[in-house]
Amino acid sequence: MNSEPARPEPVRHHDHGQWLVQFTGRVLVVCPRCGGRALVVPLPGMEAPKYFSALLFRPRRLTCAGCGAIADWTAEERGAGLVGAVPGGTEDPFFRRPLWLQTRCAGRILWAYDEEHVDALAGYVGARLRERHASPTMGMFARLPAWMKSADRRDEVLAGLETLRALARLSAPADRSDAAHERGDRPRHSGSMLFRGGPY
Repeated sequence: MNSEPARPEPVRHHDHGQWLVQFTGRVLVVCPRCGGRALVVPLPGMEAPKYFSALLFRPRRLTCAGCGAIADWTAEERGAGLVGAVPGGTEDPFFRRPLWLQTRCAGRILWAYDEEHVDALAGYVGARLRERHASPTMGMFARLPAWMKSADRRDEVLAGLETLRALARLSAPADRSDAAHERGDRPRHSGSMLFRGGPY
């Protein structure tokens, strides 16, 4: 009879190639008027897109419950096509506002779009075993920086993600993280192109 205690199964993460743009349905940003927490969402009343890439072109609205600020974003027209948003970096892809969810971590800036994004990152970072079930070409987890993937930084990054989770519950200008300011590190290239007949 084996008297050794059973070892718990290591936490597994299954990467199915989820794109970063899939987390842009709800983006918490710094309000351009009052500096509190504002929300960027797709314009209401639109049909769900057939392809994830269409999220890059979907019109958005910024609203602030604190001061009542409202702004709309639509994809830039260029010739016969539209120039889509480019996800990534510490600014939101649409209005280029600093993300509300930012904190200093491991000598860098840790950021996320909303609580769902924080949960997804925590699931990946906290896993002892990571299994990939899709091509890494567009997958968010495969593109994470090495410091976030490092086992040596796991506890530090998880603590940073808890800080982001706490920030998501706050909204006043005074609650803003000292890391949440403009730094121009969001990708600035021309973005994805959608021609009138469909994705190019």
